[in-house]
Amino acid sequence: MNTPRPLSADSSLAQAVAAFVAYKHALNRKVNTEAGALRLLVGALDAGVTAAAVTPADIERFLAGRPRTRPRSYNHLLGVLRRFFAWLVLQGVITTTPVTASARRAGEPRIPYLFDLEQARHLLDVARQLPDRPRDPYRGLTYETIFALLYGLGLRVGEVARLQVGDLDRARGVLLIRQTKFAKDRWVPFGPHLGERLERYLRARFSATPAADAPLFSFTPGHAVNPMTISQTFHALLPQLALAARPGVTAPRLHDLRHSFAVGTLLRWYRAGIDPNQRLLHLATFLGHVDPTSTAVYITMTDALLEEASTRFRRFADLAPAPGGAP
Repeated sequence: MNTPRPLSADSSLAQAVAAFVAYKHALNRKVNTEAGALRLLVGALDAGVTAAAVTPADIERFLAGRPRTRPRSYNHLLGVLRRFFAWLVLQGVITTTPVTASARRAGEPRIPYLFDLEQARHLLDVARQLPDRPRDPYRGLTYETIFALLYGLGLRVGEVARLQVGDLDRARGVLLIRQTKFAKDRWVPFGPHLGERLERYLRARFSATPAADAPLFSFTPGHAVNPMTISQTFHALLPQLALAARPGVTAPRLHDLRHSFAVGTLLRWYRAGIDPNQRLLHLATFLGHVDPTSTAVYITMTDALLEEASTRFRRFADLAPAPGGAP
């Protein structure tokens, strides 16, 4: 790959985009979505336009030409433009950003559906009953194992779909999660119950010793199961679960299994007398987040969490000295 030449005020917008993408790659960031959006911007403007010549009117026309019905989608595109032109300001290529549009109000934040242990077990039971198909042997066992990993380890669906046989270290009880959201690898330990599930799956799924780089979950030889297929199967099973969401909670999504793992972990810490504040960094590392702030997004306050937090505070208050008393 050619190294982009140093940028200046006469650099073309295309050269500026290439330099920005190279900068992001140097930080080991995945920028496919950002790069695609910025290339659309280059294509929408006159060929050869310089980065310094882009005006607020150009940005407004581009946004209007890429209609987004959902505020979140529109704000994501707007955020890409803001980050790109803010970077150009820092590089001294432009003096002010041409992105002046305001973000759209996204409304109330989504409250995820949290699966408790019994509901998760029901999901696995229902998944196990999925019938085989000519091209999808061991379909029920495969999805049962996939959903067990999503709920039991809080993995992202893409992380589970990309697992290879060699990523499973059965002796040490760990999974190697490769190239996660932030282009990093991490080891994720699993307990004996999940280990037994994985062993049962391997014995049934592979009659001979598979290659280390073979997909762990696959219905087509040599090709890993698609994350979208996993999501579609999950939603097809929902009617059989008869889940009732409390007011204000949205319908269950596959990603809610990850939310459930995070909240369930926090709840177990409370009940074990562990200070969650001292362990949040551990949870962030386990989930593959770069900092605990990202993990906090997954912590949805529930009645059980509120009760445990209240109990913890009452214990603290009982131990605290009375006003004016001896320390």
